[in-house]
Amino acid sequence: MSTKKIESALISVYHKDGLEPIVRELQRLGVRLYSTGGTQSFLEGLGAQVESVESLTSYPSILDGRVKTLHPKVFGGILARREQSHLDQLEQYGIPSIGLVIVDLYPFEETVAATSDEAAIIEKIDIGGISLIRAAAKNFGDVVVVPSKAEYGMLLKLLQEKHGETELADRRELARRAFLVSSHYDTAIFHYFNRGSEGGAFKHSILQAEPLRYGENPHQSGVFYGKLDNMFEKICGKELSYNNLVDIDAAVGLMREFRDAGPTFAILKHTNSCGVASRPGILEAWEGALAADNISAFGGILIANCSIDLATAEEVDKIFYEVLIAPAFEADALELLARKKKRILLRIKDWHVNRRSFKSLLNGVIEQDTDLSTETEEALQLVTQKAPTPAEVEDLLFANICVKHLKSNTIVLARDKQLIGMGCGQTSRVDALKQAILKAKAFGFNLQGAVMASDAFFPFADSVEIACEAGITAVIQPGGSIKDQDSIDFCNEHGMAMVMTGVRHFKH
Repeated sequence: MSTKKIESALISVYHKDGLEPIVRELQRLGVRLYSTGGTQSFLEGLGAQVESVESLTSYPSILDGRVKTLHPKVFGGILARREQSHLDQLEQYGIPSIGLVIVDLYPFEETVAATSDEAAIIEKIDIGGISLIRAAAKNFGDVVVVPSKAEYGMLLKLLQEKHGETELADRRELARRAFLVSSHYDTAIFHYFNRGSEGGAFKHSILQAEPLRYGENPHQSGVFYGKLDNMFEKICGKELSYNNLVDIDAAVGLMREFRDAGPTFAILKHTNSCGVASRPGILEAWEGALAADNISAFGGILIANCSIDLATAEEVDKIFYEVLIAPAFEADALELLARKKKRILLRIKDWHVNRRSFKSLLNGVIEQDTDLSTETEEALQLVTQKAPTPAEVEDLLFANICVKHLKSNTIVLARDKQLIGMGCGQTSRVDALKQAILKAKAFGFNLQGAVMASDAFFPFADSVEIACEAGITAVIQPGGSIKDQDSIDFCNEHGMAMVMTGVRHFKH
């Protein structure tokens, strides 16, 4: 029979709030109650007649409460199928069947958030509770499981409307929710033990799912799994979309590398930076970033590495943007920016970037180390007769960060710590360079004395030839082509400086 009447229940919960109306209904229906410790005292305080688990098992709670319900007389009553051979064994060993299990779990995540005392945290790893939930969910054909107070409403409705009788579909849905709870709990414990580990692991809980308005396009649904509140304070604006989150991730990854570079502003569109500039003040940084491509900036994601003041806010407010991210906003700047109710303002609290990256494809997931390599002046290998000037070295390192965060194939042109031209997502490096030159000229930049960065090696000398004709005087690239010497020779013949990093920054 798919319909089962609840005749007995085991109740053992950490959180008692919300339980009273359920207990009242169970009493009304004459359900036999079993319980432990504090829960038993709570139930008896409500006037319920309760049989202790200790009297059932003939064992007290031992090991400071670590072992209470882990006993065949408890688990046998939950796991037994209601078929004759199992029922005979229950009778043989004096085990009562249990048709309802109401259990929640020790507050592990709350404890991790509240203390660094590892002993206290470890004590909040639930053993008996998680085992009871899994056992009851496994036997959903005969047993109702309520794995957290989030399901109390569903149970109360079943008790009131069906008078203690449940259908298979009811029990199966509660079992689904039970395994969702248990997998989330195990994920939280894993992440606690995995913190600081160099090894990667694709393990995320869908219990923390945040539905999005839609996915990449309106006909696609979207969900975010994570804790945005740990990274951002959302000050105002509409709900974040799938595309917003993808762009914000790219923006944080880029600006994280400029945290200590002095005031820096970046503008991103479709995860690619169309403007980046470092300047003595944040207003000048904004003006430099916008000047790189004031057309693509429309509807973009804006990010700064320092506080936004009123003067900067007044200029930023003149364009339409989707999201503005900064570590802080001065009060008068915030008052101005918050008037545009749909525009999203985020105060970044943590420049966190995952050390491992994951992507779903085909019928699985690929995983890799996140590209966290940031080349320094000491790592540059001079391969030409002419060395870059100190100013060119600064620009080369600036451009190398920018090129790392653009889609391959990509080229960045920079001068005075300002992105002045970029080509990205091209099928050839020459096309990427030509696109970068065209964009720079379209926005009025003189390329004489600028530098060029490439995300990967030059397979031929054609790119440096084109760069030289445009006025580029210094180049940074990883090297590694069998024809590296061709590019080096051209630079030597034309008075250009070239340094190699030995690190490729493909971004697909």
